[in-house]
Amino acid sequence: MATTLTQELLDPILATDPAGPRVTYYDDSTGERVEVSAVTLTNWAAKTANLLRDEFGLEPGARVSVLLPAHWQTAAALLGAWWAGADVTLAADPDAELALVHGDRIDEAGDVPEILAFSLDAFGKPVPDLPVGVTDYASSVRVHGDRFTPSGQQGALEGRSVGEVLTAARARAEAHSLAAGDRVLSTLAWGNADELIDGLLSVLVSGSSLVQVNRPDASKMDRRSETEKVSKTLSSP
Repeated sequence: MATTLTQELLDPILATDPAGPRVTYYDDSTGERVEVSAVTLTNWAAKTANLLRDEFGLEPGARVSVLLPAHWQTAAALLGAWWAGADVTLAADPDAELALVHGDRIDEAGDVPEILAFSLDAFGKPVPDLPVGVTDYASSVRVHGDRFTPSGQQGALEGRSVGEVLTAARARAEAHSLAAGDRVLSTLAWGNADELIDGLLSVLVSGSSLVQVNRPDASKMDRRSETEKVSKTLSSP
C-alpha cells in the first residue's frame, strides 16, 4: 500500500524509539530551547494535517507554499502537509492553494486563496494584528485531533515524488554517514529543497535526532555539542 512521505519518515522511528528526543531546537538570540520526541512531533503533524484538510479543504495533490524558518514547528507543519498529500514548495507560489508563512512574511505569500500564519512562539501565542482573512496557526491547530488517516499519496516536495525525496534524503544521510542514534547538530536554514533534505529529512530517514540551532552564538557551540552529545555536524551540500 502506498504511503505518504510523513509515514515513510516517522513510522520506522515510532517503531524503534518513539520517546527519545527527535528535534531539539535552539534559538541563541532568545535563549529558547524546545525538545520534542517522535511521538510529540507526530501528534503535531497529525493536528496540522487535520487542520489543513478539515478547515482548508486541502486534498491530496494540492500545492502548498511554505515560508518558514528551520524550527520544530516548521518540521511539524511540513510533515502535516505531506501527510495530507500536499506538494510543498519552499517559495512563494502563485499556483498554491495555501501558504504557511511566518507572521513577519505574510506579504510574501502573494495572491493565494488561503494563508496560515505562524508566530513560532514558544508559549503558543498567536500572531498579533493579523489581516482579515488570515488564519492563525497556534490558535487553530490546538483543537484538532492528534490522529490522522491519509487519503492519498500525491505530492511531496517541489514536484518530486515521495520516492524521489526519500532517495535524495537517504543519499544525503549516507554522505554524512548518519546512523540511528546519532545526534546531529545543524544550522542549515531549510530555505530551499536541498537544504531541507540535507538538514531535516536526511536526519529523520536515518533514524538520527536533530539539534537545530538558529542564529547561532559561536561561543556556545562547543559546549552545546558536549551537553547534547552531538556525534555529527551538518554542512551545506
